[in-house]
Amino acid sequence: MSNVSNLIKTIQDIMRKDAGVDGDAQRLAQLGWMFFLKIFDDREKEMEYLRDNYKSPLPEKLRWSNWATDEEGITGDALLAFTNNELLPKLKALSGTGDIVTLIRAAFDGANNYMKNGTLMRQVINKINGIDFNASADRHMFGDIYEKLLKDLQSAGNAGEFYTPRAVTQFIVEQVNPRLGETVLDPACGTGGFLVCAIEHLRKQVKTDAHERTIQDSFSGIEKKHLPHVLCMTNLLLHGIDVPSSVRHDNTLARPLRDWGPKERVDVIVTNPPFGGMEEDGIESNFPAEFRTRETADLFLVLLMKILKPGGRAGLVLPDGTLFGEGVKTRIKEALLDECNLHTIVRLPNGVFNPYTGIRTNLLFFTKGTPTTHIWYYEHPYPPGARSYNKSKPIRIEEFEAERAWWGKEKDGFKSRTENAQAWKVNIRQIIDDARAKAQPRWTAAEEAANEARSLRQAISDARGDLKALPDKPSPERKKLEKKLAALQTDLSTAEQKSRAEQQAGNAIYDAAFNLDLKNPHATDDGPGDVDHLLPEYEKLLAQIAATRAALKQELHHALTATAGTVE
Repeated sequence: MSNVSNLIKTIQDIMRKDAGVDGDAQRLAQLGWMFFLKIFDDREKEMEYLRDNYKSPLPEKLRWSNWATDEEGITGDALLAFTNNELLPKLKALSGTGDIVTLIRAAFDGANNYMKNGTLMRQVINKINGIDFNASADRHMFGDIYEKLLKDLQSAGNAGEFYTPRAVTQFIVEQVNPRLGETVLDPACGTGGFLVCAIEHLRKQVKTDAHERTIQDSFSGIEKKHLPHVLCMTNLLLHGIDVPSSVRHDNTLARPLRDWGPKERVDVIVTNPPFGGMEEDGIESNFPAEFRTRETADLFLVLLMKILKPGGRAGLVLPDGTLFGEGVKTRIKEALLDECNLHTIVRLPNGVFNPYTGIRTNLLFFTKGTPTTHIWYYEHPYPPGARSYNKSKPIRIEEFEAERAWWGKEKDGFKSRTENAQAWKVNIRQIIDDARAKAQPRWTAAEEAANEARSLRQAISDARGDLKALPDKPSPERKKLEKKLAALQTDLSTAEQKSRAEQQAGNAIYDAAFNLDLKNPHATDDGPGDVDHLLPEYEKLLAQIAATRAALKQELHHALTATAGTVE
């Protein structure tokens, strides 16, 4: 990794001297299309060696090996003119048909040459030429290069994708265990970390050329942002995917949920949907009313339930907020537990995504088709001597050895699993059933009050009709009827308030069952906790206090109204 750091640092130092490149975001965008062309060129050399009839989709003059590989080649103003006036415009408008041509046009749609100094640009190109992406060691280094670039980009505070630590992507893929012949999707694929990990996992099962061809057609991804999409395609090219055209540049959530048909359903989904973000106005209208929210992670969870095949498996990263969240989050979790077997939640410690965010996260694993009865929790500990993770000491795959040994097999209901200091089992279906039983009297009372309100509305309508039939002048009969009408309206207000209060009280009891933010019963109390975790808990407590206050006000109003009626 030190060689990678030195290489990237050298390239960045060169680019910082160029007045046209403003910040890490533009540096990464510039390197994105340059790496794409270099890696595509290395792949073409390999294809020419393996296939006698291979023909490049690129005009000879635009191929990297034609204009970039000679260290003493085109430079200065001539290089800038070629890049700005020929290379990029012609790649954006590349003629021809087929998936690879479409892919190249997509990769260069929006690409820009930010560099204004052709001599510095030649120096950057020469550094890139020092990497042979057909060599296994250099190919492995590619992942480290992008990891380093992404970390630098995010550390600078620029808009970018959260980098999912390699240990997390590998562990999720291993446990979901995609198999040859299954379809794999990452609907928020970023730079392709999960897809590459899935491809590497599938390649361990390859025994024939036909198996390799199966892998080429078995995965798909969607990425909203242009730059990560380009990096993802580059990453897949590097990992032996001939034409990564199954990775689309699109907003997965912009498509109405009902439009996803049965033929588009997949066997496996592995993903880290963006969390902590909000979708633009109108996106939520693509989802059923009970699931409408602008929170990106919540909408992706709804989407996953829809596009998994029956029996399909998913592993994903979600923040703590999804586990304890209320309102729409509760309805989403209710649907998840009814439609899928959420068999495992791995609770990650704070700092896994440092320095990008301090939000606590969880790994959720579920299978579609059967409702959840029990959830196994596993609290992932810090390694010995550590109190957090950071940029120089990230989470490592070796730390998951305990989970790997404990995991067991889903087909036998994870019979081998046992509770220990880190693992515990929760009968979530019993919790839900008990909550429903406790809430039912309140719901019954709410329905009775609603029925009373309906009867009172009819009585008020009748009284108004009787009043309208009387002569429009004062009389004892009119006064008596007006008094009756006022009493009926007071009773109606009381009944409506009682119905709402009882319904809210019942819902609060029932919805509490869907709080999946459950603590390790084997853990010792080690203090008050950190602010990132305590603040949401405090906000939740404030909401509960407000709901209780509202219910008490309604009860008090009911009592006072009843007393006033007795006095009269």
